[in-house]
Amino acid sequence: MEIKGKINHLLPVQSGVSKAGNEWKKQEFVIETQDQFPKQVCFTVFGDKLSLIEGLQPGMDVNVFFDVESREFNGRWYHNINAWKVEKAGAEAGSVPPPFSVDDMPPEPAEGDDLPF
Repeated sequence: MEIKGKINHLLPVQSGVSKAGNEWKKQEFVIETQDQFPKQVCFTVFGDKLSLIEGLQPGMDVNVFFDVESREFNGRWYHNINAWKVEKAGAEAGSVPPPFSVDDMPPEPAEGDDLPF
């Protein structure tokens, strides 16, 4: 799934140790959608995925690719929205043409060229 919006908050990194003794890290960030009725959505990034949001700041427009998962614990359901790719808006490859320079123009035709028209 994909959603576009503006970063509102970057929450602090959280870390801990699982029951199995493995260390973990996660960070959450909140974006506001740009729909007619904007919504705020909180995403989570885990482990090495924390690098996805390095350098992002509140106010930046982003595209977030994510998965939604739910799990049950003691009769209650808990939901996670896990981001697996985050792009700055407009950062798609090839979305901006390269700048044009004088060197890109073809040479003038030589005098006396016989053109078919």
